[in-house]
Amino acid sequence: MRRILRCVYNPFHAAQRVFRPSRPDLVEDTTVRKLQLWRTALGVVAWGLLTYTYSTISDAGAAASDRFNQSWISVLVLICTFPVVVGVFVTSARGQLRRLYLRRALRPLGAIVALMASMSTFPLAMAPESQGVRDFIGLPGKIALGIACFWSLGFAVYGIGLALVHVFRTADIHELVPPVLATTLVCEMAILDVVNGAYAQVPPLARAAFVLGAPVSVTALSCWEIYRLRSRHGLTMRRALRPE
Repeated sequence: MRRILRCVYNPFHAAQRVFRPSRPDLVEDTTVRKLQLWRTALGVVAWGLLTYTYSTISDAGAAASDRFNQSWISVLVLICTFPVVVGVFVTSARGQLRRLYLRRALRPLGAIVALMASMSTFPLAMAPESQGVRDFIGLPGKIALGIACFWSLGFAVYGIGLALVHVFRTADIHELVPPVLATTLVCEMAILDVVNGAYAQVPPLARAAFVLGAPVSVTALSCWEIYRLRSRHGLTMRRALRPE
């Protein structure tokens, strides 16, 4: 009961409970977790340096907004990629493992639903199309909606960061799913950056380095993570998909 009340009052604690993997038999490798955090932090620092170098102070707010939008787009792409990668993984499994992974996929799916539900409070509270709903619920309803919107802001912003670091807690399905899904995500985002002409104000060489930096670094980290899980913990794709 105390945990539930803490989640109600603290959106950041609720986000930790929702977006961090928590399977009882989950293999915890502190080195891998630290590198995942460093990967995210270095990405933010690299973006900040790029923005500081090639942007003016007047458009710093717009740049920050673009960064948040890019993070949200990454989450949306991850949501679309999630059923494909997880579906291939589950379908490739044999015997009772397939049913086991399907049950484990409920928690990552629940994290996706929770994030989308929290984001839905903002258009409900501010969109002109929702004015009829706000008029119907009256002043008490508007106050409750404002509180829910304020709570959802902390939950969603912190949740987006945790969702990207922990790849929507897909380690709850199997430890090998996050590195595969993360690699797929960054490659898709790089393709979107090229198609959309992102960082157009940046010189071509720096732009190429920035666009390719994430796929190269994340792929290298994911390969190293898979190698470490195999060498240190005996986790291989064959064992993950074939019952012993």
